[in-house]
Amino acid sequence: MRTMTRNTQHSRFPGAFAPEPEADDEPKSKSQKKREMTALQDLGAELEALPKDRLARVPMPDTLSSAIYEARRTTSHEGKRRQLQYVGKVMRTLDDDEIEAIRQALEGFKGTSKAETARLHLIERWRTLLLADDEALTRFLAEHAVEDVQALRNIIRNARKEQQQNKPPRYFRELFQAIKTALGGESPDAGAEEPQA
Repeated sequence: MRTMTRNTQHSRFPGAFAPEPEADDEPKSKSQKKREMTALQDLGAELEALPKDRLARVPMPDTLSSAIYEARRTTSHEGKRRQLQYVGKVMRTLDDDEIEAIRQALEGFKGTSKAETARLHLIERWRTLLLADDEALTRFLAEHAVEDVQALRNIIRNARKEQQQNKPPRYFRELFQAIKTALGGESPDAGAEEPQA
């Protein structure tokens, strides 16, 4: 009878004698908690430093939004430090999905910034080549649509004169804008756009 009772208990409480669950249920170490707190604090500081238009596009609860806007309004060094600590404290109350959404928004901004930086470098490389070599213009016109080729030739000629005579860089800047317009919305990593010296 005792054996039956034991078996009945086993069937009533399945897994009662199973091995202990692993790492997930173990309490976090102090250093692990501190690392997570610091990461959230840094994330809060990153949010506070965003331009206003980008900050408005980050998905976040009102409590966090209010804390960040308060930090932005605070001018004293010590006051801002305390407010950013509070921002970190508010961030620790968010769930994983909310934090992940914030991280993804920030990553998206970084990606946009990298693409824009690459585009500006590309424009600068074309400008350098166009000022240095007439053949570069032929290549540029073959790869990109230019509405007024004669106007572009004039800008290049005037920019070269400016450089020779050490004049203010008016046409140098105009050339940058003309190249930017010609490139339009093209992707900076498109192979055809990469100018070779």
